[in-house]
Amino acid sequence: MTTPLLVADRQRYADVRDRRLAAMLAEEDAAEDLGLDPLERVSCRLHRRWLHHCVHSADHVIKVTGHRWCRDCSSVASVGVDELTGDVLVRCGSCGTAPGTAATRQIVRTCRASLAAAQGFFPDHAGAR
Repeated sequence: MTTPLLVADRQRYADVRDRRLAAMLAEEDAAEDLGLDPLERVSCRLHRRWLHHCVHSADHVIKVTGHRWCRDCSSVASVGVDELTGDVLVRCGSCGTAPGTAATRQIVRTCRASLAAAQGFFPDHAGAR
């Protein structure tokens, strides 16, 4: 069940063409104010996109938490999302392994949820387009 969003929250994303995305951005902004972990978002406030569309950006590398980061060889990990199969692969650019961290598991989980939301698989947003 979604909570009513303030008019300002909706207007902030009035120019976002994908109305499902605009609704999710506004909803997650409001949820962050109530305690949602920003790393659990399925939409990206910075890029104004679904997470699975921009997680490859250098802006999403967080060395401290291990998001898109291989601690073993101190290298950036890449993220590949197959929108047809829903597969999400995180691999270190140096050693080629998948960092076995909670941060990597979180990236996979949130990218899959982002893909599902973008495709309309979340009932709360099925009518928003």
